[in-house]
Amino acid sequence: MNTTSNKYSKASIEIPTVTVPAHPQWPVLSPEEEHDLKEKIKTLLKRENGVLVAHYYTQGVLQDLAEESGGCVADSLEMARFGKEHSAKTLVVAGVRFMGETSKILSIDKRVLMPDLKATCSLDEGCPYDAFNDFCNNHPDHTVVVYANTSAAVKARADWVVTSGIALPIIKHLAEKGEKVLWAPDKHLGRYVQNQTGVEMLFWPGSCVVHEEFRSVALQRLQKLHPGAAVLVHPESTESVVAQADVVGSTTALIEAVATMPNKEFIIATDASIFNKMRQVAPDKILMEAPTVGEGATCQSCANCPWMGMNSLHNLAEILEQGTNEIHISKELAEKAKIPIIRMLDFAKNMKK
Repeated sequence: MNTTSNKYSKASIEIPTVTVPAHPQWPVLSPEEEHDLKEKIKTLLKRENGVLVAHYYTQGVLQDLAEESGGCVADSLEMARFGKEHSAKTLVVAGVRFMGETSKILSIDKRVLMPDLKATCSLDEGCPYDAFNDFCNNHPDHTVVVYANTSAAVKARADWVVTSGIALPIIKHLAEKGEKVLWAPDKHLGRYVQNQTGVEMLFWPGSCVVHEEFRSVALQRLQKLHPGAAVLVHPESTESVVAQADVVGSTTALIEAVATMPNKEFIIATDASIFNKMRQVAPDKILMEAPTVGEGATCQSCANCPWMGMNSLHNLAEILEQGTNEIHISKELAEKAKIPIIRMLDFAKNMKK
């Protein structure tokens, strides 16, 4: 196991050490066993009036099952939005805990189940409500903007919730109004947004254990070996890696880039499980993982989130059979957390208009 620890430098606020689990090792299934288990899950979903939503960073077999069974594969916000609009009474969320909570916030009257409630996120774990609330109280003149990778309680403390796909236009909007921004929890995404907008920002010092592991020097070496490859980078990566990108964007934006760019080769600096969807939309493209080796690397992730890896066919079938691992959020907290999410959704609708 590896650990990461940060300390907010401008106040006496310690954020907790985040213990990064080992990647889970699931039993290897034969093609017949995998088929039978998938069919069992489809039957259980029908029995429970359920639908499966899976994140791009989960195992490919879960992504495929979600689509085969009438669910969806998407980023965290679209997962929650799909679940809200779907007629199913039970939402099964294959992802990490804040995704299940977001689904519950937007669908408070539905049952939300997750394969493993211990599947969390270094950004969420590294931004506990009490310390974050103190941070906000110390800076009351700042507009509080939090990334979707946070708990329901932290969302409820915010003025805005953003995803990586809509962070830039929202922060530009706040900058045009002359507002100062208190940003949490990912410092790398925050600095990217600040560099693009020039807005005055205070940062919570969190980071993603997957995206922080990509190494710029090793990436340069790989680029020299593949000079025609386009470099696609998620903005949770470090500033030096972002600086080398041809495209910086959300999971959805990176998938679209692979589908639409003329390059035949791509170097991808995000969780490698996204390759499953990329290969669907661009089967003729060559995809390479950005390096997570080199000076300063600790290989906490090796381009795969260990918490996402806690989702499997095995525990998915188990929780559907037993009705366990339900997400519970009080209606009062859900209503508070829903306000900044709806504010973001309304902003996105107005953008389209």
